[in-house]
Amino acid sequence: MFKFIGIGIVLGLIFALSSPKEYTAYSIMVPQGNSTSSGMGGLSSLAAMAGFNLGSGSTADALSPTIYPQIIQSIPFQLELMNSQFDCPDVNHPISLFEYYTAYQKASIIGTIQKYTLGLPFVLLRAIRGKPKQISLDNSSESQLILLTADQNAVRGILSQQISLDINDNDGYITLSTNFSDPLLAAQVAQKAQNMLQEYITKYKLEKAADQLKFIQARYEEKKGEFEDAQHQLAMFRDRNKNVSSALALTEQEQLQSQYTLAYSVYSELAKQVETAQIQVKEDTPILTVIEPVQVPMSKSKPNRPLILFIWIFLGGVAGVGLIFGREFFSSVKEKWQTEN
Repeated sequence: MFKFIGIGIVLGLIFALSSPKEYTAYSIMVPQGNSTSSGMGGLSSLAAMAGFNLGSGSTADALSPTIYPQIIQSIPFQLELMNSQFDCPDVNHPISLFEYYTAYQKASIIGTIQKYTLGLPFVLLRAIRGKPKQISLDNSSESQLILLTADQNAVRGILSQQISLDINDNDGYITLSTNFSDPLLAAQVAQKAQNMLQEYITKYKLEKAADQLKFIQARYEEKKGEFEDAQHQLAMFRDRNKNVSSALALTEQEQLQSQYTLAYSVYSELAKQVETAQIQVKEDTPILTVIEPVQVPMSKSKPNRPLILFIWIFLGGVAGVGLIFGREFFSSVKEKWQTEN
């Protein structure tokens, strides 16, 4: 048992001392209210009377925070991030993360051991299969297909593990964190990812506001024509019946007046909505409020060397005890088998 504990201590020291350091940079943000009134509540009843529906009167003006992690892990986001320039360790000029991972970063000792021990079957399988067949897309194609190279897909897999976004539903804040071997690089990537997330959410909000403006303008032009037609009909009736005081003429005038009033009410409300929607399209208020900005981490977050050493010592002790009891068990089984025979 002590021999196995000694082996565990040696292996624990090797893994603890050779495990690469990791630094964690993070930012804490609070999303602004993602559901506001669209200003159509008063218009909905009038619009319904006019024969069309403008919706329930409220709409989401931004993405739900539950979608933010999917944005971080999306292909367009990670492609833009891996092609951004950063000050990387052991490189004297800014380079992209893609270039850093494919040309500059060296594999760690632990990673090399894992690759050629536990990962050896996968290495051999890839060697047997050979390089994957390259697929090309026609640039003239109207499809919006995304085709990643093998290197891009590999770097994307690395970034997926190094960047995370956690949502605290109880307190209403989100935490963006990055883990890299260099503290300055971790802070740079966290800051860039924070700015990109803000841009992606704002872009969605503005696109939605632009679509809403387009819809309201179309309804505005439609109701403007109906209002002008009602106005023209009422004016023509008054010109033709200046000196007529019959009940039938007065009733018809009241009907035309009612149609004119209703058309004017809907038309004027839509005009207000057009102005409001135009303001929303030009609004660039940040969706995320930063309450804890990114800072360069001063101490490493990984590896926890005492914990690694303890785990290996524990595994060595378990292996030693298991070997002792195993020998006793097989000895008793062997002795019993020999006695019976």
